Amino acid sequence: MGRTLSVAKSGDLEIVMTRSFDAPRALVFDAWTKPELVRRWFGPHGTEVLECEIDLRVGGRWRYLLRHGDGMEMVLRGVYQEIERPERLVSLEVNEDCDASEGQALAILTLVERDGITTVTQVLKYGSQRIRDAVLESGMERGVGEGYDRLAEVVAVPAGA
Repeated sequence: MGRTLSVAKSGDLEIVMTRSFDAPRALVFDAWTKPELVRRWFGPHGTEVLECEIDLRVGGRWRYLLRHGDGMEMVLRGVYQEIERPERLVSLEVNEDCDASEGQALAILTLVERDGITTVTQVLKYGSQRIRDAVLESGMERGVGEGYDRLAEVVAVPAGA
């Protein structure tokens, strides 16, 4: 996998996103789980994370309030199902702009490090093919790709470090 985001359908219900980062796995994991780091990268260009709450424990909740460049706000939230630091995070997540039963997804984040390069794979499993396809058609790939580009900057390890 390269340094660009790969997005693919899997089965009838899943989206699989993969991207590699020039950073140790522990640092990439921290960027997903520490509010001060999430605020620096989450969302597409022009998006600000106004609120970021993370209770990093099984059963703990996370919630992000985002404001896009056009002023539109969006709330994403979830509940952690599994946490295996630094290789795996599983949460049940929902976009509050959608009907909770419709927009809910099981998100499985896996981080694998090899020779200082961490490959992140995120599988999103939706309750229906219609919702999965609507998410793909929403521009999500561009937004996630831009967020991952920002993440790459946050976790960049200076040469010789």
